[in-house]
Amino acid sequence: MNLLLVEDEPNVVSVVLRGLTAEGFEVSVAPDGLTGEQMAKSNNFDLIILDIMLPGINGLELCKIIKKEKPNIPIIMLTALGTTENIVNGLDNGADDYLIKPFKFAELFARIRMLLRRYKGSIVPDHTINIADLHINLTAKSVKRNNTEITLTATEYRLLEFMAKNKSKILSRIDILENVWDIDFNLGTNVVDVYVNYLRKKIDKNASPKLIHTAVGLGYVLKES
Repeated sequence: MNLLLVEDEPNVVSVVLRGLTAEGFEVSVAPDGLTGEQMAKSNNFDLIILDIMLPGINGLELCKIIKKEKPNIPIIMLTALGTTENIVNGLDNGADDYLIKPFKFAELFARIRMLLRRYKGSIVPDHTINIADLHINLTAKSVKRNNTEITLTATEYRLLEFMAKNKSKILSRIDILENVWDIDFNLGTNVVDVYVNYLRKKIDKNASPKLIHTAVGLGYVLKES
């Protein structure tokens, strides 16, 4: 699925881009209304996310222009302007949905899925990471190896997904702590080693090739050989 984000705030661009890319979307970014208009007219996007307060052409005007030429493209307004009048104005100018900043990415993704179902007649396709015969479904958060379902705890799954998204990259214990647990642990803790061993028993036991490897003195890596 190809999405267009028209947004001039770098922090918002970073959050949305990182989140949507992780979900398997291809995202193009326009930093102003004029660029957004050109990109929307010259490309076939599946959905467009617009800020209202944009340089060049504001989001309301841009929404009206896009909907006139391409009425079948769903548009989400993503803006700090959250009064009832602003929302009504956005919807009256053709927006399909309206999300107020600050927002939670999970809510944005849910609204994207809903609009794509409405316009495309299908749900967002499952996104998977495949390493040898290991298959991780990022949408369902399920794991199979050699077509056998593997049951993981929430923490084990987060660890596996983080390692899989960084396939073949050596990850230090600090990297893993910061990204899987998202809090500062005592660096003397062996929680990472414990959970890597849990994963090994579920992912690599009685399976070949082994996928979880130790880089002595450096950390861990998920790779095919």
